[in-house]
Amino acid sequence: MRKKTKQISAPLLYAALLMYYAMIRNDTPKWAKRIILGGFVYLFTPIDAVPDIAPIIGYTDDLGVMFYALVLVAAYIDPQVRSSAMRTLQSWIGDVDDLALKKVNELL
Repeated sequence: MRKKTKQISAPLLYAALLMYYAMIRNDTPKWAKRIILGGFVYLFTPIDAVPDIAPIIGYTDDLGVMFYALVLVAAYIDPQVRSSAMRTLQSWIGDVDDLALKKVNELL
């Protein structure tokens, strides 16, 4: 169960970390930072289109919003941002299967 949870949560965490590290870059424009903040607000707001209480399905809308925001700001996700996000992700949840992050990386 722990392995399955890690596979499910890793893409959302990775997307959030990519957006965070892109947001703190000095050369990311304000419009992109606002999109990132909007994605984070939706992620952490208790009122969702699909309640997070529902196992697995509850996070699909959050993942969709995060991926949409990620695609909009993809130009500001450079190798340094990816590296920082991966290091942080691994420090939080340990080794992550690259296959679990494939969809996120394909969007970029």
